[in-house]
Amino acid sequence: MLKARDIMTRKVISVSPETEVTKAAKILLDNSVNGMPVVDSEGRLVGIICQSDLIAQQKQLPLPSVFTLLDGVIPLFSQKNLESEAQKIMATTVFKAMTPDPVTISPESSLEEIAKLMVDKKLHTLPVIKQGKLIGIVGKEDVLRTIFSGED
Repeated sequence: MLKARDIMTRKVISVSPETEVTKAAKILLDNSVNGMPVVDSEGRLVGIICQSDLIAQQKQLPLPSVFTLLDGVIPLFSQKNLESEAQKIMATTVFKAMTPDPVTISPESSLEEIAKLMVDKKLHTLPVIKQGKLIGIVGKEDVLRTIFSGED
């Protein structure tokens, strides 16, 4: 049975939380990858930055819906979600635009587990972690390449 260690990309392209968003976008485009890990100075994974995180910056901030009851205003939105959306739109560094605490896998995760995670959680990129350190990454392309490598 194939495991993450068998299909992962070991030479991982990553950025630090302080990297400028424009530089991160260029790295993603230049390397034709959908997402990349964000690691601190000690190599610990702190987040993941994806093309969708960067595209979110082009979104307009939705105006919150409210209704009035007895001269009081009741918001129909989550203040936390609104703040999160605003932060992504105005981000200048990866730290402000990234998804923190991403879903990760171990080197022993099976191909079936990886595929299920990607489909169920709509993920394109899964960092591979061993003893708290980033050792590789599995993308949808890695999974597809593995599945279809035997067919010609």
